Amino acid sequence: MASTGPPSTLSFPRETFAKLSPHPYLLAHLQPSSSSIPSTRANGRTPTQFRTPHINNGSLTHAEGSAVVRIGDTTVVCGIRGEILLASNVAGYRVDKLSSAPSSQPGYNEAKELDLLVPNIELATGCSPAFMPGQPPSTLAQSLSTRIYSLLHSSGLVDGEDLRIWYQPPDLSDQDRMDEDEPEDVEPEVKAFWTLYIDILFISLDGNPFDAAWAAVVSALKDVRLPKAYWDADREMILCEDAVSDSKKLQLRGLPIAVTTVVFRAKEQIQGRDKKHWILVDPDTFEEGLCDETVTVVVDCGNRKKTKLLGISKSGGMLIGRDEMGELVSLAEKRWAELSKLLGR
Repeated sequence: MASTGPPSTLSFPRETFAKLSPHPYLLAHLQPSSSSIPSTRANGRTPTQFRTPHINNGSLTHAEGSAVVRIGDTTVVCGIRGEILLASNVAGYRVDKLSSAPSSQPGYNEAKELDLLVPNIELATGCSPAFMPGQPPSTLAQSLSTRIYSLLHSSGLVDGEDLRIWYQPPDLSDQDRMDEDEPEDVEPEVKAFWTLYIDILFISLDGNPFDAAWAAVVSALKDVRLPKAYWDADREMILCEDAVSDSKKLQLRGLPIAVTTVVFRAKEQIQGRDKKHWILVDPDTFEEGLCDETVTVVVDCGNRKKTKLLGISKSGGMLIGRDEMGELVSLAEKRWAELSKLLGR
């Protein structure tokens, strides 16, 4: 006898629905059918909710400074190693007198001109299915390295004075000077520089790589301890002290924090500012694939009187205007307050 019951409906698990129709899937979360249901993202966060950060310093014993940063399922390891660059190997660099040094010129960025800060990002670690081991450097890795390099110099985070190795020449004119002659001041010389190689390795990647990479760089720089280096005039070379007590930390100028947001539109392939959209902070990989407008804001709230806006980068779309930008800065200030506690400020 044939069954007279109602036909069974075809249903899919959440993961399958997300893969088959990703845009309607995220829209169903952000725009629920009932007004009593709050707007949430597919990962359970609200549009303005960040993922919980975890930071651990000093994980690599062979580096001058290191940090491991985990934000959600994005994990980054940053190790900084220092190498010495002799001033005599720098073409055109004068080391005879302090007053004639190139750093005395206004607007001269010694760390940038001499490439004393060298970031490198490695994504081909199997951190995600898109970046398998053995692959050549991807476009994302190169663009992230360029952005990290640019922000390091534009923010002035590292003081160039911390990277110089000075030498005070002895005053050899004492034996020829008469008693009534006034002593001449012998100016110190810059004999070498510290070059910091900043290696950034992604262990896992689930969206928002720049914020995690930059947080790892800042945390590792705060952990750096450079050995005491000095010029040995007899050997004519730079020597370093082994004692950890003689090493010095970098005096960072500020604590810049990067915050990235994306814009999700209610309808695909629709242009214009009058369409329904949501601003999602700290996006994951699923959300990044559905949004074509990205904004990154870099702030430093170390001065309690005012927030210092160090940079804004934007790509794609035209929905973010002046009002929305003010909202993004407020969100960045909130994120700075959270991360500054973990960074030990």
